[in-house]
Amino acid sequence: MKVSYNWLKQFIKLSENPEAISELLTDLGLEVEGLTVYQSVKGGLEGIVVGEVLTCEQHPNADRLKITTVSIGESEPLQIVCGAPNVAAGQKVPVATIGTTLYTPEGEAWKIKKGKIRGEASHGMICAEDELGLGQSHDGILVLDKGSEVGAKLSDIFDIENDYVFEIGLTPNRADAMSHYGVARDLKAGLLQQEKSRELITPSVSAFHVDNRSLKIDVDVQNKQLAPRYCGVTISGIKVAESPAWIQNRLKAIGLAPINNVVDITNYVLHELGQPLHAFDAAKITGNKVVVKTLKSGTKFKTLDGVERELHEDDLMICNAETPMCIAGVFGGMESGVTEQTTSIFLESAYFNPVSIRKTAKRHGLNTDASFRFERGIDPNITEYALKRAALLIEEIAGGEITSDIIDVYPKKIEDFQVRMSFDNAKKLIGEDIPREKIKEILMSLDIKINNVTEAGLGLTVPAYRNDVQREADIIEEILRVYGYNNIKTTEKLNASISNTSKFEDYKLQNIIGNQLASQGFFETMTNSLTTPDYVELSNDLHIEHNVEMLNPLSNDLSVMRQSMLFSGLENVRHNVNRKREDLKLFEFGKTYHDYNGKREEFKHLALIVTGNKQTERWNAESKPSDFYYLKGTIEAILQRLGINNLKAAPFKADVFSEGMQLSTRKTVLVEFGLVKKSVLKHFGISQPVLYANFKWDAVIEAAKANQVIFKAIPKYPEVRRDFALLLDQSVSFAEIDAIAMQTEKQLLKDVNLFDVYEGKNLPAGKKSYAVSFTLQDENKTLTDKQIDKIMSKLQANFEKQLGAELR
Repeated sequence: MKVSYNWLKQFIKLSENPEAISELLTDLGLEVEGLTVYQSVKGGLEGIVVGEVLTCEQHPNADRLKITTVSIGESEPLQIVCGAPNVAAGQKVPVATIGTTLYTPEGEAWKIKKGKIRGEASHGMICAEDELGLGQSHDGILVLDKGSEVGAKLSDIFDIENDYVFEIGLTPNRADAMSHYGVARDLKAGLLQQEKSRELITPSVSAFHVDNRSLKIDVDVQNKQLAPRYCGVTISGIKVAESPAWIQNRLKAIGLAPINNVVDITNYVLHELGQPLHAFDAAKITGNKVVVKTLKSGTKFKTLDGVERELHEDDLMICNAETPMCIAGVFGGMESGVTEQTTSIFLESAYFNPVSIRKTAKRHGLNTDASFRFERGIDPNITEYALKRAALLIEEIAGGEITSDIIDVYPKKIEDFQVRMSFDNAKKLIGEDIPREKIKEILMSLDIKINNVTEAGLGLTVPAYRNDVQREADIIEEILRVYGYNNIKTTEKLNASISNTSKFEDYKLQNIIGNQLASQGFFETMTNSLTTPDYVELSNDLHIEHNVEMLNPLSNDLSVMRQSMLFSGLENVRHNVNRKREDLKLFEFGKTYHDYNGKREEFKHLALIVTGNKQTERWNAESKPSDFYYLKGTIEAILQRLGINNLKAAPFKADVFSEGMQLSTRKTVLVEFGLVKKSVLKHFGISQPVLYANFKWDAVIEAAKANQVIFKAIPKYPEVRRDFALLLDQSVSFAEIDAIAMQTEKQLLKDVNLFDVYEGKNLPAGKKSYAVSFTLQDENKTLTDKQIDKIMSKLQANFEKQLGAELR
């Protein structure tokens, strides 16, 4: 939510700088996430001065250019080349001096520099309206009043609005602060704690009166549960036109585009007081009757954005005697809005049921400033006041007369909340004994009425607009946030509870593996569980009927829960590669969601994605691309870190992989990984190879629990290494060599490693060369050469017999 500093000062006198106000608002729970400068004219006309054209002559080298000399109040006049057709001697004109920054209508900055135009020096620029941001005209230069003082700053002549805008991250419970008035209320309470007493200034509506009763429009609220309060009044004889600059500047400062004076005033009061309003063209209210009701399901209705929507039977509608005109509290209709031809309006101010508005807004995918407030719960007792405030502004700015009494349908008043607060409980929850007089001062500054005081506590009445303060704990929270969390002293003693949990808790294992991956250069990602249903078409293993669909999707691209972690990961890859970050190592802990014949299930996963080079380019190391075996090594390291050994590897076929493998233990598949198919990558616009691994995290946790850690002493006796260079058929795999070796010598052979592979010339056709190392060790004594030679001979014989191998 955006809040204007200048606008706030209309409600409370502030001498503090915006930075100090930002800090105070944050301390009060209205966290300021950003502070920006707003200028009604970008650049604030800085560097623009009043000049007087002394001479104006034809440019010798250009028919459409003039050479002028312009005095700007300095010792020497400036020579400026000007192309405007209306420039003439004797004029007072705006001059942008050397070094001044101007802005295009699109907001791009450019600087005035010394230069030559068609061979003639030019030391500045005589400006048109649009070049200064003071208007749209570019027909010629802006000619100022002849009485303007030469050398004066243009910013002193034109009324430039300079403002600061707070970006407040408003929490959903703080409906009372969804306006400048609401924020000012909090500031008043906060400043009082700094011993700065400030009055809250509210706009007067005492001038409101009915001019005549020439346009009466009846109101029939048929659903009083969904519309507990409904007010309205008619205003006739108005002229719809542009709003004055001060209203436009207020709206522009908070990011709203002005439309016309009537609509702008309703938006102005909305952001001023927090009460949404709506103006109907009175001529379009058939039968001079407004009916507040629900309609049959399937009724068609076209909203202001030109979209025809199908209504739900629970959608509250504002109708005339025949047709619907507006979705109550959410969005106006195409046929009943204010236009340039409008001369009379029916102005609505209401309190609608928050739950009803929230459901309607979600159903139709609409999020408006009005629905944002209604669905959180506005002040039900400001409805008539806001209506009068808006009506007076419309009279002042658009003309016209009040032509009906205010209709106020309010059958059952929404009462304030009665709450009892104990001083002991306040001390217990806050952790400090705040003086009772200070507590009472804070509560009164928040408009919370103290009904009675006892030794034990307070009896309180909380205003209805504070719908988030209905319990004792809420009252204590209010006291604490105004008193200041920073003012609560930290105790010298720290108490903690020791948790007796299993070492196999999910979050613990995630932290272990997350830290391990981060140390290897991986970055953790968090992607959206919501995705597009189109992704199931990329894999035959996924089925559209298994999608878990959202009841109120924000868009079609976010309408289902994901069935696979792969596609959200590829979206990450695309985003980074498109920004020249091509070397990626990513991991994510997440879930997939599935609907199996009405039974919904979710599964935990760890997803790895690797693409590009293993490490960034550097002078002392060659950049090598990440490959299948790099990913396999990373996966095995993860499983080993969790104590999962005795893995079985097998080829894995999936229609998203061009080649794949799965690792399992005890017949349970733990992880599937491989090289993603080019056809899948093409869908995301990715041209470089991508490797992907999918850990079935629930299975991994169970496997980790089943494995016991075995400790043994480090052997005292040395290892021995021997190497073979084996000439083998192309079809022989290293796994076969490893299996035969381990079968041949089960006790002393500790490790078999493939350290070189050669294929090419000087080898017979269909052959390859493997260089394999064998590590031998006896844990009880030193091996002799005779023992070693005997083992190596056995190995050689078995390789020759079973694999047809030859020593090179």
